[in-house]
Amino acid sequence: MRAGQGRPAAVIEHPPGEETQWDWVELPDPPAGWAATGYQGKAFLLVGALAHSGRWRGVLCSSMEQPQLIDALHRVAAALGGLTRSWRFDRMATVCHPASGRVSASFAAVAKHYGVQVAICPPRRGNRKGVVEKANHTAAQRWWRTLADEVTPEQAQASLDEFCATRGDARLRTLGGRRGAVSSFLADERLAPLPAPFPAVLTAERKISAQALVAYRGNLYSVPPELAGTTVTVAHRLGADSIDIATAAAPGRPPTVLARHRLATDGAGVMIRDSGHVVALQTAVLAAFSTAAPHRRKQRIPPGPAARAAADALRRPSSSSATSSDVVVDLAAYDRAARGRNTLR
Repeated sequence: MRAGQGRPAAVIEHPPGEETQWDWVELPDPPAGWAATGYQGKAFLLVGALAHSGRWRGVLCSSMEQPQLIDALHRVAAALGGLTRSWRFDRMATVCHPASGRVSASFAAVAKHYGVQVAICPPRRGNRKGVVEKANHTAAQRWWRTLADEVTPEQAQASLDEFCATRGDARLRTLGGRRGAVSSFLADERLAPLPAPFPAVLTAERKISAQALVAYRGNLYSVPPELAGTTVTVAHRLGADSIDIATAAAPGRPPTVLARHRLATDGAGVMIRDSGHVVALQTAVLAAFSTAAPHRRKQRIPPGPAARAAADALRRPSSSSATSSDVVVDLAAYDRAARGRNTLR
């Protein structure tokens, strides 16, 4: 590892299964279509790397709040194959108190649930977790920069998973005098199995479409049709197989649950509708029908007297405008202007 800003540095030995290093990467300018799913101006990628073998995985998030962190930690640990004995973080506020480095009470419960120790880097010592820092650079420079504009967040996540499995795990390393791909050192890690997800609650604000549907993680869920165009909150407790769609929180008024649906697989593109919502939507659509004759697209509508008078006024030359006979084109002026300009310099 290179020294940072003139400070001495040394290569740190990482025993197999000892440490997972974690870090957030801010990814600017996400595709414009991601704004409807909560990505406002930037995306956030939680990267986890096994310090011994160098294997890394990442999960895209719309924010760095603690529920999103806990969800991403579980998903990345599952993709890595299990748990190491400790997790290393920098001084992020969702894990510890940045000034003192002491683990917060809320995250201590998360660490106890997964049975891992939490290691906090010293202040201003990013090279202490150099394995994940290198993975950050790879994710930003080799994957994010070439991501297509038309992909959804779920498709982007699948693209990242494929990149890590095909490119990241094929990277060559030398450990203990043996050279091989990252995947060849995974058997030495001996990772612990992953428990059920920590029961944090994820929330996301969504706007209801004209078809009374709410988009969440690549799928559509129905609500009563009279709520079309309003904003609701989608809540999902990690590990549960259902989501709640509730009214947006307001001061002095608790949210009201409007619908509860079975949670579909992320990015499946399915539409889950409640039968009562379907009947109510059909009733609302039929009630909006009118017996008035609609405007025919191919109906001939000739110009009326007012339109003809306006056209005649536009065609009539004004006294101040010059007529065509007043315009004189003197090509000699063009000849004088162009003389000498066709010479190569």
